[in-house]
Amino acid sequence: MIGKTVSHYKILEKIGAGGMGIVYKAHDTKLDRFVALKFLPPHLSQAEEEKLRFIHEARAASALDHKNICNIHEIGETEDGQLFITMAFYEGESLKKKIENGPLPLDEAVNIAYQIAQGLAKAHALGIIHRDIKPANVMITGENEVKVLDFGLAKLIGQTQLTRKGTTLGTVAYMSPEQTRGTGVDSRTDIWALGALTYDYEQAVIYSIINEEPVPPDQTRPEVPVDLSAVIYRMLAKDPESRYQTAEEVLSDLRAMRVNTGSVTAMVPPGSVRHFLPRRPLS
Repeated sequence: MIGKTVSHYKILEKIGAGGMGIVYKAHDTKLDRFVALKFLPPHLSQAEEEKLRFIHEARAASALDHKNICNIHEIGETEDGQLFITMAFYEGESLKKKIENGPLPLDEAVNIAYQIAQGLAKAHALGIIHRDIKPANVMITGENEVKVLDFGLAKLIGQTQLTRKGTTLGTVAYMSPEQTRGTGVDSRTDIWALGALTYDYEQAVIYSIINEEPVPPDQTRPEVPVDLSAVIYRMLAKDPESRYQTAEEVLSDLRAMRVNTGSVTAMVPPGSVRHFLPRRPLS
């Protein structure tokens, strides 16, 4: 694909790949700007279910107008029938790559976690679930602005389920218990994933996610405020009814802690929590 022109986009380089598509950096020759083009994998291009899911991704994501959510420009199709989405291109790096370089400064980690929650709150308010929140789907721009990427597994609440009953979508390490069982999910699934990302379930397995209880952060490290520990623990509640019901509720509690402490620097680093809380083996 590199060097080819699709519509009015000249493909420059491959920048990512996942279960729902391959992403390239491209030059928009009409508007003279860089964009990201996401293509449905060629071997899935003839699968009607995958095409429908891809179109739902474009429609869902294009409805989200928020500074912490990746901007979608359009959906198109190549001459040979391959679907693609044109998205904004951001200079920066993924949270996954960022934490691979070492622990994040605490204030930076707090800012990232808060912005992820803001993006989710906006999506949930419009009835859109991400269903695959993980470090690889979070971009940090050069201006330290968080962009939640890849609504490839998004589901419009109330619309026809595109997957068979019992089928799971998402990344195992960040799946909620109900998602691993392939049962119905809602916005509380994203809240679980945010909690898992914060607590760091990178090496978790399905059995552990469903059956094991994480150690409350304040029991592992005394410097973690009890109220913050409670927020994280509540996000990871096995029963969705015991979890935060909306991302806005999470933001509300985090704002309250800001007021009470005068700072948010007590927040546990998302993803990079391995340098703040020792990893607890889950088996």
